[in-house]
Amino acid sequence: MSGTAGGPRDLRVVLVDDQTLVRQGIRSLLEIAGGVQVVAEADDGETGVAAATEHAPDVVLLDLRMPGTDGLWALGELRRRRLDVPVLVLTTFDDDELVLGALRAGAQGYLLKDVTVEQLAGAVRTLAAGGTHVQPSVTARLIRAVGSGAVPGGNGDGQEAFVQPLTERETEVLRLMAEGCTNREIAGVLHLAPGTVKNHVSAVLLKLDTTDRTKAVLRALHHGLLG
Repeated sequence: MSGTAGGPRDLRVVLVDDQTLVRQGIRSLLEIAGGVQVVAEADDGETGVAAATEHAPDVVLLDLRMPGTDGLWALGELRRRRLDVPVLVLTTFDDDELVLGALRAGAQGYLLKDVTVEQLAGAVRTLAAGGTHVQPSVTARLIRAVGSGAVPGGNGDGQEAFVQPLTERETEVLRLMAEGCTNREIAGVLHLAPGTVKNHVSAVLLKLDTTDRTKAVLRALHHGLLG
């Protein structure tokens, strides 16, 4: 379905998953949610990248483990081609190294397939608007894994970032960011004004040398700020 005349258009999504039944199910669910249109489907990384190139979607929904060219390959190829399209990983796998690898490769979001249709559609809208979204349970596991040394750290883009020390309040804000909280939710938890939270978030991003919330969390993990 498309937007009404003068109204907002549907968000355009390319769906990449090797299982036909899964693709059909996700397409149907997004159509029910409304405001999201699957414009192309692909069953491996190579055809997924080709579809993203052809259709210029707002978001790519990407599985990771597929026969042939997988999701990590697709993320690398999208970056190599400089295709400026946000990628939301949607997978059954919550392996810590796989999560970290996907985020380092450029994914702006990571969800498991046990999410509700509302959560999925909400994440698509968040990424299309320029935000990031990592399922809170996934982020919490990642924080524990990196803190215990189970997976190596990293800043998320292969480059060493300049990191300044965070204040105690900024660290509290960063932890809530890592759990997927919005600024309004952070304000509620910490009993702060929304404007104050916005200022703290801006300071965190500045000190971690990034404008991306997901990369900020990865860099914080790398430097032991959340462990």
